[in-house]
Amino acid sequence: MSEKSPSETHLYFMGICGTAMGSVAAAFRDVGYRVTGSDAQVYDPMKSFLESSGIEILNGYDAGNLPDDVDHFVIGNAQSRGNPEVEAVLETKAPYISLPQLLSERILRGKRNFVVSGTHGKTTTASLLTWIFESAGRNPGFVIGGLPGNLEQGARFTDSEIVVLEGDEYDSAFFDKRSKFIHYLPELAIVNNIEFDHADIFDSLDAIKRSFGHMVRLVPGNGIVLLNGDDQNCLDVFAKEGHSPMKRVGFAENCEARISDVEYEAETSTFVLEGERYTLPMNGEFNVRNAAMAITAARFGGVSPEAIQAALTSFLGIKRRQEVRGVTGRNITVIDDFGHHPSAIKQAIIGLRAKYAGTRMWAVFEPRSNTTRRKVFQEALPDALGEADAVCIAAVARADQLDEDERLDTDLLMETLRSGGKPAYYEADVDAIVDRLKSEAEDGDVIVVFSNGGFGGIHDKLLKVL
Repeated sequence: MSEKSPSETHLYFMGICGTAMGSVAAAFRDVGYRVTGSDAQVYDPMKSFLESSGIEILNGYDAGNLPDDVDHFVIGNAQSRGNPEVEAVLETKAPYISLPQLLSERILRGKRNFVVSGTHGKTTTASLLTWIFESAGRNPGFVIGGLPGNLEQGARFTDSEIVVLEGDEYDSAFFDKRSKFIHYLPELAIVNNIEFDHADIFDSLDAIKRSFGHMVRLVPGNGIVLLNGDDQNCLDVFAKEGHSPMKRVGFAENCEARISDVEYEAETSTFVLEGERYTLPMNGEFNVRNAAMAITAARFGGVSPEAIQAALTSFLGIKRRQEVRGVTGRNITVIDDFGHHPSAIKQAIIGLRAKYAGTRMWAVFEPRSNTTRRKVFQEALPDALGEADAVCIAAVARADQLDEDERLDTDLLMETLRSGGKPAYYEADVDAIVDRLKSEAEDGDVIVVFSNGGFGGIHDKLLKVL
């Protein structure tokens, strides 16, 4: 890396309107770097957010966009060969870098990095842990793949020794197929759970476990790995690759940080962890597990149980995680959830049932992620969605990019759900789903929308017509 100061360093972010790219770009701008960038789709809210940070954005990819004075072209992992800007950078031998490597070299060296990984719960756990440190006056830096309600931004760099990072197992860039978390120099690593996901880049569960193992082996002897003690995949990874201290967190009796005496209420969960009782303003087992990991990590970071409880009490949650988008005049509640893996969908519905006991619950699902578009979860999806009282399925996103024998079979999905006694509807587009729910939804229903994308603005459309 260049020895230039931040004010003398120009970073150009290729794909700057991505959630992570945009948040990190703004964080670099906030600490004095000159930041510009481009994207194929420049639109709000990221457009306004970046412009308010003083960042110039170019709409569309073009070799003519590239400035001559860039110190590093930061190439997002959504970019690939054929992008005219990527081709120009390669042809001119210009300096380029992935976002995770940029963080490693410019932000993370010499810091106490708390890396939160796992198939599920990363954003919630990282947000909780960041807020605990923030509430305790530790002023942490952070990079989170969502928008925590308490923090109002997805990334921030500070003078604090502590940095909390959501550690994604997805690859870093087209030129670096290692998982992002390999770059994050973990002193503490949380492994929430390990399941098969990301079928576009991993061919098996063993391949995913191998990547988690690569991260675990990077934790130093003065650090710690926090494992889900109830998840055999997590235990397998540490048994093979672990060299640092380890603590199991979970419900099993052999967990060093054991969760016990759990009481679930409609809006809260109370539990005991390592002799201390905590109350969390969220319900459901998944959230208790996430909170237990965050608490154990914060205790390692020197935060007292009293300060942790104060932070939990004031935690506002994360956008797109069981977020109520509105309640109609017919008392129909529309909820947005980022869930796209069957395990996460199932647990979200179970948790919401406790909150909305006695109501009829709809699950509206968009097969949009690179795994749910495929047949990988053909059997698991009916089991997860079947936790709802009625189901509506959208068309498989970008279906033309997949061979028919590889693509999720929505007809079979409908047939499986209906054979289990569930009203289930397939609709080809958002407007058709809205029309279906307009005719089928009843007063007092709860509609939970599951998607890892914008889903065509379905939430606002539902609130308008219902």
